[in-house]
Amino acid sequence: MIAPALARWVVSTGDIPVEVRRAAQRHLFDGLGTALGALRTGQVPAAVPVATDLGGPPEATIWGQPDKVSAPAAGLANGSLVHALDFDDTHAGGLIHATAVVLPAALAVGEQVRATGADVLEAAVVGYEVACRVAAAAPNGFHARGLHSTMAAGVFSSAAVTARLLGMDLAQTTNALGIAGSQAGGLLAFLATGASTKQLHPGFASQSGILAARLAAAGATGPETVFDGPHGLYDTLVDGPADPASIVADLGVRWETTRIGIKPYPACQLSHATLDAVRDARARRPFEVTEVVRLTAQVHPDSAAVVCDATRDLTRPASDYAAKFSLPWSVAALLVDGSVGLDTFEEVSIRRPEVADLAGRVVVEITVPDGVAADAPGDVRIELADGTTVTGHVDRSAGGPDNPLTDALLIEKATGLAGIDATPLFAALAVLDDQPDLTALLAVLDSLAPH
Repeated sequence: MIAPALARWVVSTGDIPVEVRRAAQRHLFDGLGTALGALRTGQVPAAVPVATDLGGPPEATIWGQPDKVSAPAAGLANGSLVHALDFDDTHAGGLIHATAVVLPAALAVGEQVRATGADVLEAAVVGYEVACRVAAAAPNGFHARGLHSTMAAGVFSSAAVTARLLGMDLAQTTNALGIAGSQAGGLLAFLATGASTKQLHPGFASQSGILAARLAAAGATGPETVFDGPHGLYDTLVDGPADPASIVADLGVRWETTRIGIKPYPACQLSHATLDAVRDARARRPFEVTEVVRLTAQVHPDSAAVVCDATRDLTRPASDYAAKFSLPWSVAALLVDGSVGLDTFEEVSIRRPEVADLAGRVVVEITVPDGVAADAPGDVRIELADGTTVTGHVDRSAGGPDNPLTDALLIEKATGLAGIDATPLFAALAVLDDQPDLTALLAVLDSLAPH
C-alpha cells in the first residue's frame, strides 16, 4: 500500500542533496515574499483576525502580528497569506501551489518544537515531495472534478511536514496521512463568483494537515488505503486517469522539489505561456494596441477549461480573481500596459473599457494535448490592421525549472512585493541549515512586515 510506503520515507529520509535543499530555500523565500506582499496590500482581511481570535497556546507566529497562537491557527492565517495574491509558485505536473501548503506548516510546527533550521528545511523538502507527487499522480484530475489541487493534495503535505517535525513513528505518520485524506477538498466555485475561498484553501490545508498529524499522535487512526482505495482520494475526488503508485516511485532519487516553477506574473499559471508568447511577438515586431484586429492563442485543453471558460464573461471579469483566471483579459492587459503586475488586477484596472474591448478580440484555439497544461508551449498569432501577421512562441513559460528566475530576479520580485529590500530575508534563508532554531529567520521576517 502507498500510504505506509510514503510514511516510511517521510520519517526516515535524511540524505537530501545540496541542490534540493537550495531549491527549497528559494521557494521558501518566494513564499515569504508573497506573504509580505499580501500583508502590505491588506489581502485576506478575515484570515488573520480569525486565526488570532482562535488563539490557543503560544506556539507559533502569525507573520506581522505581535502575539503567538496555536500552530494550527498560524497555519490557517499564513497559508492564506502566501496564496492571497496568486503570485506563489506552481508545480506544473501537479498544478499545485506547493509552497503555500509547505511553508506555513514548516514554520509553525518548527517554531512550536524549536526545531533546528536544518530540521525545518528537511521537513519542507519532505512536504514539497508529498504535495507535488500526490497532485501529479492525477494531472489535472482534481481540477477536472471541480476541486483545487492545492487544497486536495496539500493537506497531505502539511500532515507529513508536521509528522516529521514532531518525530512521529511510522504507524502514526501513516494514520496522519489517512486522516488528512478525509479533509481533502477545495471547490473551484470561486472561478465564477470572485469569492475569496481560493485564497483560504492553502490555509485550510495547512491547518487541517497539522491537526491530522496531532490527532494521529494522540491515537486517532486513518485508512492506510487512503491513496489506493476503494473510496480513497483518487477514486472519490479525481476525474480522469490516476497513477497512485507514482507517489512513491523513485522517492529520494527523483526530486520534484527541483521541478517547481516560480511565477513572474500574479495570474493563473495556465495563462503564463500565452503571456510570454505575446511578449515574444511584440519583441519581434512592435505594434500598437489599436493595430490589433485579432489575437489567436493556441491553448492546451486543460488550460482552456480553467482560464478560457466561456460560461463566464472573460472580457469583463467580475473580480480581481476572475481577471487572474481570464486568459483573454490578462493578455489584453499585458498589451495595453506592457506588463502584468499587482496593480493590473486592482479594482479600477479590471473595469477599463479599452482592456475589455481588446480582450474581445482574443480568440482561443484548443490544441491537441501534449504533456501537462502548466508546462505547455505558448503560441500566438496576431493579425494587424495593415494585413501583417505577427507570431510569438515560447517552449514553456518563464520561471520554471528549465527556465528559472535568477536569484537577483527572485529578490527583485520579493522586494517589489514587500515594498522594502528583501535581501536580508534571502540571506537568512541561505543560512537556515546552520541555525539552531527559527529565531533569526523570524526576526528578519518581522522586520520586513508591516505592523
